[in-house]
Amino acid sequence: MSRVYNFSAGPSMLPEAVLKRAADEMLDYQGSGQSVMEMSHRSKVYQSIIDQAEALLREVMNIPDNYKVLFLQGGASSQFAMVPLNLMNGSGKADYVITGQWANKAYQEGSKYGEAHIVASSKDKTFSYIPKLDKKDFTPDADYFHICMNNTIYGTLYHELPDTGDVPLVADISSCILSQPIDVTKFGMLYAGAQKNMAPAGMTVVIIREDLIGHARDITPTMFNYQIHADNGSMYNTPPCYTIYIAKLVLEWIKNEVGGLDKMYEINKKKAQILYDFLDSSEMFHGTVVKEDRSLMNVPFVTGNEELDAKFVKEATAAGFVNIKGHRTVGGMRASIYNAMPIEGVEKLVKFMADFEAANK
Repeated sequence: MSRVYNFSAGPSMLPEAVLKRAADEMLDYQGSGQSVMEMSHRSKVYQSIIDQAEALLREVMNIPDNYKVLFLQGGASSQFAMVPLNLMNGSGKADYVITGQWANKAYQEGSKYGEAHIVASSKDKTFSYIPKLDKKDFTPDADYFHICMNNTIYGTLYHELPDTGDVPLVADISSCILSQPIDVTKFGMLYAGAQKNMAPAGMTVVIIREDLIGHARDITPTMFNYQIHADNGSMYNTPPCYTIYIAKLVLEWIKNEVGGLDKMYEINKKKAQILYDFLDSSEMFHGTVVKEDRSLMNVPFVTGNEELDAKFVKEATAAGFVNIKGHRTVGGMRASIYNAMPIEGVEKLVKFMADFEAANK
């Protein structure tokens, strides 16, 4: 059986070493006589798994002790409501920067619970850039300032964080978590769906400063209260057990095989450079994002001809480059080159693109 190169935006490919390890442990996890899928989340053996996963995440991301790590469910989309329910309870105001579909959905959800303010938006150019921010537009007494750090659909990334002063910066890092070092202390809270860079779908990681916990409004559902999950070690109810286990394996892979986030970042920069260099030199293909705001994880590109785009997607799929069709709001193609995508996969894609261009002049 030959594996394809999966350029899906998520769920995405996982490291082969992780898949092989999971396969080896599928029927019998470390002598327990059972699969992680089957074991009680209240057992000592599973407690060891979730404890190791948290310890590894803290180590790999250098998370300070005054931040809680929560393994939750409901996807990053649930956080669009959990954030305002738990945090928008001082002034009842929050700032949002709209850089794509997910940032806008977060804003719309936040608007249900208080005064949500759009600081800036890049909608005018199909979210192909990160808008420049002016601090005079910030709400001085906002309860938080929300950004989507890497925009999966549109292929943009904040290379510079907004300076929000004493206002907690909250970031959706679903499609860039574990791709490069990040200074957690610059944020009040980070959250991420696991299915792009960390594990299969089913888990959402929340990294939140302790002083931001414990202020949920009275109407907050129990399952949406960060305090409940923090007090119960992410096991108030049955957690996404198997996804947490795979996340542990992925974190071990990053730590022991890759060599940490600094090394991971170097590999990711190299992969992105190979693809962007080709796009910048190609006469047929071109990227859709301004150069200074390009993502390392998601690379949208087009030919400018919808029929040619469709032909490319069809032939690429047949050649083993799958899930490369772009999002409907951008069109064309999108190559998501997350951590698990080997350099070889990007090199082969670029060669295929060059051959396609030569054959379709």
